[in-house]
Amino acid sequence: MVIEDVHHRPLLDLRISVTDRCNMRCRYCMPREHFDKHHEFLPREDILRFEEIVCVVQAMLPHGLRKVRLTGGEPLLRRDLHELIRQLRVCSSDLDIAITTNGLLLKKQLKKLHEAGLSRVTISLDALDEQTYQSMGDTNATPSTVLEAIDAVQRLGLPIKVNTVVKKGVNEDQILPMVKYFGQRDVSVRFIEFMDVGSTNDWNLDHVLPAEVIRSMLTDEYGTLEAKRPDHASDVAKVYTTSEGWKIGFIESITNPFCGDCSRARLSANGSIYTCLFTNKGHDVRGILRMDGSPADITQAIQSIWMNRKDRYSEERSNQTTKIKVEMSYIGG
Repeated sequence: MVIEDVHHRPLLDLRISVTDRCNMRCRYCMPREHFDKHHEFLPREDILRFEEIVCVVQAMLPHGLRKVRLTGGEPLLRRDLHELIRQLRVCSSDLDIAITTNGLLLKKQLKKLHEAGLSRVTISLDALDEQTYQSMGDTNATPSTVLEAIDAVQRLGLPIKVNTVVKKGVNEDQILPMVKYFGQRDVSVRFIEFMDVGSTNDWNLDHVLPAEVIRSMLTDEYGTLEAKRPDHASDVAKVYTTSEGWKIGFIESITNPFCGDCSRARLSANGSIYTCLFTNKGHDVRGILRMDGSPADITQAIQSIWMNRKDRYSEERSNQTTKIKVEMSYIGG
């Protein structure tokens, strides 16, 4: 039986944060002044073991779970991540197992991830221009490393998407180059409106470049964009194609919220279920796991959490909110 919330939204997707650590300090996610050398990350003993993550997934599979996405922080910082993928694949040959990564460590680990049963890859890349990339990510890394990883993913034949957070006045000049570069390589690029996730990224509505403005820029350059029908009602991106067949997605959490079809729960690295990216409260399931709870106990807990869910933050937000929200690096994007 599929689990539904107060608004009859099914629980179909689980985003799993495997670590709260990252090897970048993106200004919109983990700004260095808040996540510096003095920041206290989760101690190892608090982080869910692979077997515990698998127990949660196994408990949800009979109730409609169709997709898991491994996130972080940067998930490839978690040692032997391919082993988690292998264990998840054993649970179900049909489960869609995805990963979202900044790509810096991907090329080296890709073969093992693929052999373990990874279904697809999403890579975060906010600019092709090196200076812009390093400024937004507060990093000494270069986009060339990420592009090499993308090429490697394509050679293996794994489906791939590129996510680009757009911050007005910072990287909007990268939009057209990104579309051309990836369109020619048959890679879908998705532009994400700068979101008010967490409480440390200095979000302001003035920093948001609306997706409608981006589409206008692209129309001027490439002509009319054709809207594609979504594969699922809960898909977060609105996808368009150019006359060349290039796929471009838009995630419009600010200007065109999609709470009404949201089917995603999030499992934090330390074992709490969060029912919204913008929430400030999680529900502990690690305690059940470490007290030898049965699959039925875990299922019952998750059912109780989800059936009482009524989150609609993106539809209810105001320009200035004082709500202290959980940081994205803690529960994944």
